[in-house]
Amino acid sequence: MTHTIAVLRGDGIGPEVTEAALSVLGACVPLKVHEGVIGGAAIDATGDPLPAATLETCLRSEAVLLGAVGGPRWEGPVRAEAGLLRLRQSLGLFANLRPARFMGLPTPLREALARHADILVVRELSGGVYFGEPRGGNDTDAFNTWRQSAAQVRRVAHVAFRAARRRRRRVTSVDKANVLETSRLWRRVVSEIAREYPDVELEHRYVDAAAFELLAAPHRFDVVLTENLFGDILSDEVGVVVGSIGLLPSASLGEGPSLYEPVHGSAPDLAGHGTANPAGAILSAAMMLELSFNCAELARSVEAAVMATLREVRTPDLGGRATTAEFTAAVRRNLEWLRWSHASPEDEPSYEWGV
Repeated sequence: MTHTIAVLRGDGIGPEVTEAALSVLGACVPLKVHEGVIGGAAIDATGDPLPAATLETCLRSEAVLLGAVGGPRWEGPVRAEAGLLRLRQSLGLFANLRPARFMGLPTPLREALARHADILVVRELSGGVYFGEPRGGNDTDAFNTWRQSAAQVRRVAHVAFRAARRRRRRVTSVDKANVLETSRLWRRVVSEIAREYPDVELEHRYVDAAAFELLAAPHRFDVVLTENLFGDILSDEVGVVVGSIGLLPSASLGEGPSLYEPVHGSAPDLAGHGTANPAGAILSAAMMLELSFNCAELARSVEAAVMATLREVRTPDLGGRATTAEFTAAVRRNLEWLRWSHASPEDEPSYEWGV
């Protein structure tokens, strides 16, 4: 079966890592690819960070593969990141999944702390301060509005609890209920939803305590459920656990086509050098295989191929010398070996996002 996807390469290293992910994805399933522009590249081409043609392409596709958006060139009144926020809103995306698991690589943490880390951050995407209105500002004063509805919390909470059932059956809900009314609503609704999942343990943490514990004792966490802003920050923090933010994939789920993208940014200083780490983008493609195409076994094979590659081939962010192209070629070789040798992907540890 041929799968139709929209590909938005974006800015900075986005085109390079997207090409790597496409190479691996195309080795797994037949693809019909429709290209679109987003972010700074779209501003340069059309003046709009999310042109209507790009959105239409995404809405007609089974899934969307995104590189990265943003950079210092687009920090004026029309920002590149606005295209991504509008895309999430237009596709009805409400749950962002960001898995992070220790891969045996050097990290800033002591290995004894990081060794057993296996975390899934579930981030609410449709509410919070990123979308709250009114908002505005001038040279001396600025304001934003933080809004959160009970309905938004309920639907993302169900995603987190269902995921926990396929993992270690523990949800840590992160908020700031001692200060924020929106967080008090969040905590109340999450506690209500937890009663529907008596087999899953729920604990609540304030965001400042959670940020500390994620580094001090990452092995304690299973599924971390939180709102938009907190999730944006904490899911980048867990990059420390695996050794590089370049290793982190993500999937955004909702009412229409799902969006897959690496967690890292556009890294404009690395663009064009051919040394960007494509692992996060390739693992995002693995999430697409499972969650959008129902190809779980192929997804496990891609994960196993990435893990096998990381033992011998590493990009500069991981202390190696491999180029983006060399890393990608090694992943494809390992993927081919897994398929023809009939080796089981279960021989390698795998992510479990469980939705």
